[in-house]
Amino acid sequence: MRLSRRTFLAASTAAAAGTACAPADGPPAAGETASTRPRTGFERLAADGYRLLDGRRIGVVTNPTGVTRDARHIVDVMHADDRVDLTAVFGPEHGFRGTAQAGGSEGRQDDPATGLPVFDTYQKSGRALADVFTASGVDTVVFDIQDVGARFYTYIWTLYDCMEAARLAGKRFVVLDRPNPVTGRSAQGPVLHKEFATFVGRQPISQAHGMTVAELARLFNGEFLEEPVPLETVLMSGWRRSRFYDSSGLPWVPPSPNMPTPDTALVYAGTGLFEGTNLSEGRGTTRPFELLGAEGVDRRWAAAANDLGLPGAHFREAYFTPTFSKFQGKTVGGVQIHVHDRTAYDPVRTGIGLLVTAKKVWSGFAWRPDQWIDKLTGSTRVRTMIDAGADTDEVVAGWQEELAAFRKVREEYLLYR
Repeated sequence: MRLSRRTFLAASTAAAAGTACAPADGPPAAGETASTRPRTGFERLAADGYRLLDGRRIGVVTNPTGVTRDARHIVDVMHADDRVDLTAVFGPEHGFRGTAQAGGSEGRQDDPATGLPVFDTYQKSGRALADVFTASGVDTVVFDIQDVGARFYTYIWTLYDCMEAARLAGKRFVVLDRPNPVTGRSAQGPVLHKEFATFVGRQPISQAHGMTVAELARLFNGEFLEEPVPLETVLMSGWRRSRFYDSSGLPWVPPSPNMPTPDTALVYAGTGLFEGTNLSEGRGTTRPFELLGAEGVDRRWAAAANDLGLPGAHFREAYFTPTFSKFQGKTVGGVQIHVHDRTAYDPVRTGIGLLVTAKKVWSGFAWRPDQWIDKLTGSTRVRTMIDAGADTDEVVAGWQEELAAFRKVREEYLLYR
């Protein structure tokens, strides 16, 4: 990366810290310790009297996860506060109020609760999305969405696309940080190869990135955007990289219809890979991504998975009937993942082990014909190695060199230690 880019980022960080006081780019305020309850970026922004937004026409990119500690939506809170000139809302996949299923959005509408115009960002990027920002009349775009820590969960690419569009439209960009619910301890899994870039992975980051959205925004600005956007981040206080979501005291709002609990998020970076196969990933059940199966699968899969000795998890023979998606209305056999030690659990390694064993014990195993698995993993490597008979250790070993390189870059953008 060019030295001029790094110099720009250092300068913009210093400027943000000066103009926005404690909540802007910089460490948590003095006196806040690991024992202090975590406060989100929005909580700190509001506690500072919204000074960072003073005199600006604000548009917010958010969804149902943009809530306060007492479960009020930040759009409702800001709309009712005379100190904020909130003029527009931008909804991602599933929509601002969350009424749409996977692959859908709410379209252009006026929000019934506030009367604010709601613009649709889903499947828009570049100049088309920049035109939406221009048409909205805002001069500052604020992002506040709860991520789940996996590269193929699309909200981080909504963040990326909105940053790029804000740059093209000449808008200022502010990210309000929230916890990575599965901790920020480390990056895991294969790194995307650029030729496989899609909306489930725009840029070469690892499958489980171990970053917060504010850290990702800085990474995107520093490494991937053609030119950096004027970026300011409002950090959390009291959050540490080892924290799981249930230690935050924050309400869990499903970021999407099939992400009902933090337990789902814990396994998703690995079992989300089953979207690239003909097995059910548990959609249409009460435990999506924890239940996996297909017609013809029996107890042998759970036995084979347990024989791998994967850390932190046990696998139970399970039978279920999805109410929608794959195998709708049919009883299928498979496994349920039971994570008994989440600090030892490696979701990506577990996902690979389950793919390897599913192919071994079930003759009906197949990849989705559109080779979606390659887009999810970021290259052909995982698919071709498993097809060639590689075991779990061999597949995982195949990405270690590129993962080490990403970890080195990632380290420069971490904001919490």
